[in-house]
Amino acid sequence: MDFTKIDKNMKVETKIEREGLTFYDIDNEPFRIHGVYREGDRYVRMPREFAEGINDSIKWLNGHTTGGRIRFVTDSPYIAMKLVVSGTSKFSFFSITGLLGCDVYSGKQYFGTIIPPLDTENEYENVINIPNPQEREYTINMPIYSCVHKVYIGIKEGSTLKPAGDYKNTKPIVFYGSSVTQGGCASRPGNTYPSIISRELDSDFLSFGFAGSAKGEEEIARHIAGREMSAFCYDYDYNADNLEHYKATHEKFFKIIRAAHPDIPIIMTTRPKKHLAPGEQERIDVMMTTYNNAVAAGDKNVYYIKGTDLLDDSIAEYALIENCHPNDCGFASMAQVLGEKLKEVLTL
Repeated sequence: MDFTKIDKNMKVETKIEREGLTFYDIDNEPFRIHGVYREGDRYVRMPREFAEGINDSIKWLNGHTTGGRIRFVTDSPYIAMKLVVSGTSKFSFFSITGLLGCDVYSGKQYFGTIIPPLDTENEYENVINIPNPQEREYTINMPIYSCVHKVYIGIKEGSTLKPAGDYKNTKPIVFYGSSVTQGGCASRPGNTYPSIISRELDSDFLSFGFAGSAKGEEEIARHIAGREMSAFCYDYDYNADNLEHYKATHEKFFKIIRAAHPDIPIIMTTRPKKHLAPGEQERIDVMMTTYNNAVAAGDKNVYYIKGTDLLDDSIAEYALIENCHPNDCGFASMAQVLGEKLKEVLTL
């Protein structure tokens, strides 16, 4: 139904020229939203009051919609989007399509990116054409490094618009970590390693990646422990202020998650980097201490992947930007290594 014919206040102003273009607010049926939810005037990844109580960085980054997905079914020959946004940072080494764009997939098939203009400040719109239009289930990945206040999906009037089905794995895989987990510096949101793994395993997921701000806080651990999940993956050593801080928080974080979820797989990793600088090996040693203590205590569902093994030897020299953040090549390698481990240890 075209609700704009019932309520003229729902009409979305647009400069996009497409025959029969009709916009729909994703907060209404039949759209299904995963990874984020609306609270007040924006989408968030955890309750705003809780995030504000951690620190100002988490308060801000909580509104970044990395891991957010919009799912629906349509046979429209095009898909348009209009977004109202704020808080978009601009980096010389990070693509605008990663910071602010939206990716359109059907299953594992990529159909295109809703590309924002370089001068986007508060809102933007764009459209992609769908070749060979037919009824398909679509997943749209939301921006990695921006706050999103409103999203409208545009399709051709008269096209099918129905709810998407469930993921094969309805219990989400939960990821916690640094800017790498958040998705810096993927060229577009569908290329973060959690997003790639989600498509490969047909699994829901939650991304608690907080750029520069994942400190392994006990409060964050307890909040995450309260979420339903099928597996937990964590890496935040880039954000631990020093080795002593990492030692003081890493095993404690693990124990909090394990106490709440005694049976799920827990996978710990370290920063994706093939050639380590002085002091970086000690971060791996902290992870191994947590792992070895867990195994010694009888834990049979804990695993580790050294960050040096997350990047395949054949692409390691091409996988990082500024020798820190992965590019698409690096994220693809991370997703393959971590995804294979998850596929091995999850019953899907």
